[in-house]
Amino acid sequence: MTAREAHLVELVDDAGQPLGEATVSAAHRPPGRLHRAFSVLLVAPDGRVLLQRRAAVKTRFPLRWANSCCGHPLPGEALAEAANRRLGEELGAAPVALTEVGVYVYYAEDPATGRVEFEYDHVLRADVPADVTVRPDPDEVAELRWVDPARLMSEIDADPRAHAPWLGGVVSRLLRSAGTGTGTGTGAAKPVGASAHDEA
Repeated sequence: MTAREAHLVELVDDAGQPLGEATVSAAHRPPGRLHRAFSVLLVAPDGRVLLQRRAAVKTRFPLRWANSCCGHPLPGEALAEAANRRLGEELGAAPVALTEVGVYVYYAEDPATGRVEFEYDHVLRADVPADVTVRPDPDEVAELRWVDPARLMSEIDADPRAHAPWLGGVVSRLLRSAGTGTGTGTGAAKPVGASAHDEA
């Protein structure tokens, strides 16, 4: 087990209320245990979003295109703190201001590794300058690209197996918050900075 697989995550009910904790490894073994997570989208001034292709060594959905950064807050950890920690670890990015644009609860089985994702996923947006500096960790990220989110939704529809199974739901919440999509969010966008237990 890698060090990250031994980290703790916060187990939650379907309303996002804490129920306890488990290791990353245990939470992602079939049949999966619902736990708190976050998905960050870095958004450039022209509206494009930064995608990462997950590294080959990832234990869940390796080599698939996903949002800018994903992760799990430690039990009780503030979302903004956790998300900025992972942005630094995965992308070498400086801390950013984050806005929550929705929550996405999903379940997905990885046919390649046998692991599952069962997550109460806080979708976080960060507006960044066009020349934002990123230095991706090759153990986390295989490659990066910027893409228009509406075009991305078409690409996911055309080739879903090339993309992480949560990506469509994450991007749809971004589009809905901007008034340009039909995804379902859970309320108005709000700044993130207090508690991991704050809900959208």
